[in-house]
Amino acid sequence: MKKKLLFFSLTLIMGLVLVGSPLTPTAATPTPEGLRMEDAVISVANSVGKAVVSIGIEHTAKIPKMKRFYFSQPFGNGSSSGQDEQLRRFFDDFFGEMPQRKYKQMGLGSGVIIDPKGYILTNEHVVNGADKITVTLSDGREFKGEIKGQDPRADLAVIKINAHNLPYATLGDSSNLKIGQWVVAIGNPYAFAMQNPEPTVTVGVISAMHRSLGRTLSQERNYNDLIQTDAAINPGNSGGPLVNLKGEVVGINVAIFSTTGGYQGIGFAIPSNSAKRIMDKLIAGKKIVYGWLGITVQDLSDDLAKYFNLPDKNGVLVAKVLDNSPAQKAGLKDADLIRQFDNKAINNVRELLNIVSETEVGKKIKVVVIRDKKELTLEVEIGPRPQELSEATPIVSAESQNWRGLKVGDLTPENISRFKIEEKKGVVVVDVDPQSLADAAGIIPGDIILEINKQPVNNSADYEKVTKQAKSNVLVKAARGYFLLKESEK
Repeated sequence: MKKKLLFFSLTLIMGLVLVGSPLTPTAATPTPEGLRMEDAVISVANSVGKAVVSIGIEHTAKIPKMKRFYFSQPFGNGSSSGQDEQLRRFFDDFFGEMPQRKYKQMGLGSGVIIDPKGYILTNEHVVNGADKITVTLSDGREFKGEIKGQDPRADLAVIKINAHNLPYATLGDSSNLKIGQWVVAIGNPYAFAMQNPEPTVTVGVISAMHRSLGRTLSQERNYNDLIQTDAAINPGNSGGPLVNLKGEVVGINVAIFSTTGGYQGIGFAIPSNSAKRIMDKLIAGKKIVYGWLGITVQDLSDDLAKYFNLPDKNGVLVAKVLDNSPAQKAGLKDADLIRQFDNKAINNVRELLNIVSETEVGKKIKVVVIRDKKELTLEVEIGPRPQELSEATPIVSAESQNWRGLKVGDLTPENISRFKIEEKKGVVVVDVDPQSLADAAGIIPGDIILEINKQPVNNSADYEKVTKQAKSNVLVKAARGYFLLKESEK
């Protein structure tokens, strides 16, 4: 209500100024730079805007058959009498099962034509599960869309419409983007295309590069190298282009960060270079296969670098090597520090994940690691990334003693079944005391502790024994990485 009142009050104030002022309004003289900027945005809106489409999807959700419920004792103890059983049989015979029901779900997004033959690039989440796709062009024409290919991990899809000689946009080089560079976001937010097919244009700058979204946001998707912009991106903009002032598509709008569900100045786009690699394969009908090492990795902190006697924080620490993985076959071990991959320096996890996923499966790569202060060169053959890789899941278990702010419990059969835990050994962190040593180190509830000071922790008994012996600074190895619990300064 406050937002509406504010909007109307601003409109009213503007009306009073225009109508009531007897003075002749004075317009500021535009600068040549401002006019050039204005002309560039207008040019982008006119040219690329014609290639932006609205994508409507229909999905039929099904509710399976189910028995009708008969409540004979709504306030009783739940016991069943012979009379209750006869009544239940009567209702089952007379009324039968509730039939399967269906209802339609509608969705809207954006896309950009990248080929005059009718190929359209958009987000995979826009068309995922669609039974029917309707593509509306900027001139109002509608076409039936068919999915040519999709990649859920990259959140990209290509759809095809039966049309030719269409206006289309060109993908630019996203590696040349600079922070502060002007960009234009084009799309169809909030289904405005249902009233007017012309897309909405907003302007902003590149706010940051190489942004990653957490797993709680991205789930199974690979959102670890995104463009951040303050150009207004709202629901319905997904799949629309982010364009530089040359009229080149440099990103595909994918997500916003918001506490309200609307625009708050933080939007994200998939870089055009990443999109082009996936797009070309999807158009060619090729299966998308990502390279895979089979390791859990983490960035180095100052404390971890000092603990492992490393010269700097450059590189990636191997937290865990998966069984029968390409990394294990090549001889990589836990606590190895990866410094180079295929003759390229590796500074952080994002760089390693990107280069590995883009490496051709079956290719043999030289990997330089530091192990026990010695530099080693290993050869690893890149494998295909498995279709499903489960992530660590928070767990609840019985608590044990409080050590350095940690309360832990065993991996019980109930927890393993309920939370689908892959680890067969270890203890789970149930609680972390605020402002404790464990909290300062970054350990959180749900972490599974595997080692303490390089001593294995298979269960709570091991944990209790090892923690009694642990003095000074303690290195904790969890399923998701290493943590250094520093002794409190007195």
